[in-house]
Amino acid sequence: ILMFSSIRLLSCMLLTFGVSYAEGLPQWSEDGPITLVGPHVGHQLVLTDTHRDLTRTATYQSLPEGIVEIDSTGYLRPLKNGTATISATVEGNSSQKRQVTVTGHDSVVPVGFVNEIVPLFTRHGCNGGSCHGKVGGQNSFRLSLMGFEPEKDRDYLREGLGRRIFRAAPSHSLLVLKGSGQLPHEGGSRLTPGGDDYQTLLRWIGQLGSRTQPASEEPGVERIVVMPSERITLAEASQQLRVTAHMSDGSSRDITRAALYESNDESMAEVDLLGLVTLKNKSGTASVMVRFREEMTVFRATVPLGVPVEKIPAPSNLIDTHVFAKLRTLGLPPSEPCDDGTFLRRVTVDIAGRLPSLEESQDFLANDSPAKRSQLIDKLLEGSSHADFFAGKWASILRNQRRNDRHRPETYAFHEWIRQSIQANKPYDQFVSEILTATGTIRDNPPVAWYRNVGGDKERMQDMGQVFLGIRLQCAQCHHHPYESWSQ
Repeated sequence: ILMFSSIRLLSCMLLTFGVSYAEGLPQWSEDGPITLVGPHVGHQLVLTDTHRDLTRTATYQSLPEGIVEIDSTGYLRPLKNGTATISATVEGNSSQKRQVTVTGHDSVVPVGFVNEIVPLFTRHGCNGGSCHGKVGGQNSFRLSLMGFEPEKDRDYLREGLGRRIFRAAPSHSLLVLKGSGQLPHEGGSRLTPGGDDYQTLLRWIGQLGSRTQPASEEPGVERIVVMPSERITLAEASQQLRVTAHMSDGSSRDITRAALYESNDESMAEVDLLGLVTLKNKSGTASVMVRFREEMTVFRATVPLGVPVEKIPAPSNLIDTHVFAKLRTLGLPPSEPCDDGTFLRRVTVDIAGRLPSLEESQDFLANDSPAKRSQLIDKLLEGSSHADFFAGKWASILRNQRRNDRHRPETYAFHEWIRQSIQANKPYDQFVSEILTATGTIRDNPPVAWYRNVGGDKERMQDMGQVFLGIRLQCAQCHHHPYESWSQ
């Protein structure tokens, strides 16, 4: 419905319970066999128990030896074609065994510019808005913002008369020398000489260089998946992530070391280039955004407060259900219920936009009914003060204003239509539909005033997206915003 059907104040809620931290056997984050195709692919293993990440504390074994290797971070690499069985042991407890098959290790696999090189620039910050991705670039070198125009990036890399990319000796390319800090670079060293990204860049320059295949020949990314996606863990714990990209040609690939990771609150959690999330000594929920090309997903880690609580009241509405579930997860102790006077003042201000009258205060405080708070909410929602208060809010959101005295009657008519819609508790979808499909004159159909107030299809599209859908389309007018789902 358009407005409140009921209100429950969070300060009048629930008791939570503590969290048990009994640990279990080490478990892989995914089951099934692993297939590695080509000499340079990798696969991030993730091993956990109930509340701990065991990926970097486990001892790994691969039999027979020489087919794959697993480093201390749990990253699996191929050594030669064949089939091996891997397992992990933690504190004497063993995981299930998994089969790994390596094929195509002797083949030469072209490095994809769109799916390997452009994400490399993104994850190292080269194409950010404060570096080479800004308008005009940086120090005569430019890239498209966040890599959203890879064909242009290919053209930009051709500039520099062969200095930026030197196919005859890839390691002497300016792109490599500056990126790895071997030559002075205002952005500092971004690539570790000999590291995976460094080697990928050298292979690309040696194989293709300025003759990069068109972007249309590489598969697109349909979605990315992070594992685990959620975790209830302990303070100061860590969690290794694994990210998989599902491609338009039906294939999938491990992009754990190609994705970009960003923590929403570094005082709560940090994340490195390898996808290792390190939590701080705080309770709460931390989120890490994972991005690869134009796709995004989120990992969330929750550290409960762990305060023991005896009981939780039964939820009385949909909002209670979600809030109670979150407080259970967090182990978060609630505030004590507010007194009647505080409740009366808060709910009257929130619903009616005014303070309670003396008579209302006396009647409410004298009422002994256990349902008096719900009854007060219903009474305020039915009163004219609620409609008046929220009509003013919606009039501002819908930009109902007069530009001259001639528009005064039409402005008043639209305001009154909004007020009556709220008073009648008109469903939200009907309210929006009547505005967007309004036709005729403002006198006969007041919502038509919205089209007068918001001029032009472009501006109306932006308003519709932000006001009614909660999405912003403004950025897409000029460029693809990295945090918005709608592209230019």
